[in-house]
Amino acid sequence: MQAVRAPVQPRGRLFSILSGKVARGIGGAFFAGAAFLLLGVHAHAQAAQANWWEGITGYGTPDYTGKREEERQRRREARKVEPPDDLRTDPTPWRSDEMLISMRKAIEHYQKIVDVGGFPRVPEGRMMREGEDDDRVPILRRRLIMSGDLRPRNNYNTYTFDAELAEGVRNFQRRHGLRPTGRVMRSTYPALNISAEERLMLLRVNLGRIRELMSQGVDDRYILVNIPAFQLEAVEHFEVQQRHRVIVGRTQRQSPSIKATVRALNFYPYWRVPDSVAHLDLIPRLRKEPEYLEKEKIRVLTTFGGAEVDPNLVNWSSPEAQKLKFRQDPGPQNALGIVRIDMPNADNVYMHDTPMKNLFNQHSRAFSAGCVRVQGVLDLVDWIAQYEPGWRQGQAEGVIAAGQPVDVTLTRPLPVYFAYITAWAERDGEIQFRPDIYGRDGTIDTIAEMDRDPDDPLPPPSLAP
Repeated sequence: MQAVRAPVQPRGRLFSILSGKVARGIGGAFFAGAAFLLLGVHAHAQAAQANWWEGITGYGTPDYTGKREEERQRRREARKVEPPDDLRTDPTPWRSDEMLISMRKAIEHYQKIVDVGGFPRVPEGRMMREGEDDDRVPILRRRLIMSGDLRPRNNYNTYTFDAELAEGVRNFQRRHGLRPTGRVMRSTYPALNISAEERLMLLRVNLGRIRELMSQGVDDRYILVNIPAFQLEAVEHFEVQQRHRVIVGRTQRQSPSIKATVRALNFYPYWRVPDSVAHLDLIPRLRKEPEYLEKEKIRVLTTFGGAEVDPNLVNWSSPEAQKLKFRQDPGPQNALGIVRIDMPNADNVYMHDTPMKNLFNQHSRAFSAGCVRVQGVLDLVDWIAQYEPGWRQGQAEGVIAAGQPVDVTLTRPLPVYFAYITAWAERDGEIQFRPDIYGRDGTIDTIAEMDRDPDDPLPPPSLAP
């Protein structure tokens, strides 16, 4: 979990407009004067997470010494690549009148950019990086000056990719949720070259989405998950109290846009494997790897709550196998981690912990089967339950320390929204975009897939919700 005042870097394939006046630049080209630069992002090295998740089948061999993560961190530092620091810092919620005002200003400003011809296109090709000369550098400079990522200067026509330009690229990458390498890589070119007209359209589309969220009533306390931004905000009295990084559904198992209500907290939960996961993933795996059930402590049942079945007696290729149910025991291997946030809904999705905490180090975090995994989930649980009779701050850790399954039914249920917001504007004028990971804006954005950290390879497909 990160507090509201944690640093901000969004993610996406997109670029921002700033609230400066449109001015005539050197060489007769029109471009927007940079009214502000992005706030610098303080890189905070995250505390090393426990490594027991790596013992889960399918996620690599166990490494209880932590040496693997130490080596990955060393490589990141050598390449000046940090774990993501990508949470918003403004206490203004996405779902607010202030956000609507900021977005209207952004739309007005973007219209001015469109009216004078939009952004120059940076020719794609090999990587551009500090210390090298490239004929495209002057175009890149103009592009970054227009979006406020780089200060205007007289020698913008130089062909040398210097330290100042590298910092401008990092500013751009941070605002778009890309890894802030300072190098113009394969994933950076598409983000630079989306047209101003398309960005204007996306601002208008997302203005409508936020209006729709606000039309669903006024809530004094609620949780909002922004799926393409991979983050959650807990809101009370119209101000964000907490923000958390989250993992959402992969493209093939999308997290839905829904409104639901948190009604219970399940500590040390069992995981009842949904039929869809059992039929599409688990049973096909058992045909090749029958020992998987024992490794993952998954039991076979006639029905949920029914008699247990000896898996060694089951023909996994038979039609009868499709009628069986599967339940995973609580514990560190459990796909839900140590706590589940129950929010009944027709899509059967919920929020929960995860044993695979290393995945929060990725900028793009679409790995789940549709549910939302929450970093720092115990802080969120304490916030959810803080007004429950007898609940004390920090009590979630005490429940976990006791090591026994506990279900807490809330006397004050809490609204929760899963939203799909791919563009927004902050009060300081900063405009941010996110990739259209599910194609709900019209075209699936592949930048998130292109921008993976090679030292944190994608996990193989899993059963995890």
